[in-house]
Amino acid sequence: MEKQKTLRASAFLSGIALHTGARATLRILPAEVDSGISFCRVDLPGRPSVRALASNVVDVRRGTTIADRTNGAIVYTVEHIMSALHAHGVDNAVVEMDGMEPPIADGSALPYFEMIGEAGLLEQDREAHFFTPDRVLFVDGGATKVVIAPSDKLEISCVTSFAGCPFDPQFFALEVTAESYGRELAGARTFVQYNDLKQLLAMGLVKGGSLDAAAIIHEGAIICKESLRYPNEIVRHKIMDLVGDVFLCGCRVHGSIVAVKPGHPRNVELAGMMQKMMMEQLNNQEIGRK
Repeated sequence: MEKQKTLRASAFLSGIALHTGARATLRILPAEVDSGISFCRVDLPGRPSVRALASNVVDVRRGTTIADRTNGAIVYTVEHIMSALHAHGVDNAVVEMDGMEPPIADGSALPYFEMIGEAGLLEQDREAHFFTPDRVLFVDGGATKVVIAPSDKLEISCVTSFAGCPFDPQFFALEVTAESYGRELAGARTFVQYNDLKQLLAMGLVKGGSLDAAAIIHEGAIICKESLRYPNEIVRHKIMDLVGDVFLCGCRVHGSIVAVKPGHPRNVELAGMMQKMMMEQLNNQEIGRK
């Protein structure tokens, strides 16, 4: 029986936010059993917080945004933090932020993954919860398709395709553990197609973006400050995002996921289906005890 986990000590990161370009400070703190993952806006009156759940997602354009409409707490681009927490098996944590968006760091989940590892993990006196589907769940978004089937571990297979990418399509598959995630996924950086970048700049976004934190796909080339960390870095980044988005079901995930050209909209749609199924499973368990 695996126990729930939280951080042994607080973890800290400061840097520039991707879209606002503002300096952002983030702390991940230990939390009580069965409290899940929550984000706290320490810069707002009353320090409002929002649970990291699919039911609290309010936007999936260029990232996953969560909000609590009752208290005004809103947090943008939570997927990299959620991904690193999920990979480490952290069930309970409070993520304190002094703004609406976390630091983009180097565009990957590696800085978050490393800071959690440095803080250490604390086993708690309560059984850990895992979501495993009791039947196949399938999201069909046209070109995008994501499916999860029952499994006793988290394993993901993914294929991506982007016009202008020199290595296309890209495929990768692995069983996600803390060790494999740190080695194969954590360092995969975010990317953008050049034509999309022009549109984002016109919208007043990506003010904190740079080649230090992203790769640009343009006319058969990938432009970035350093060389690619993996030959198929794009598909690995997509899997890394998916690890974070499915964690929004409310607990760690055991399932076999197959994703074709995934993105936040369909990832979060699947997480919402998972969250609903998990609540049904819990209700059925309660009925069975009576």
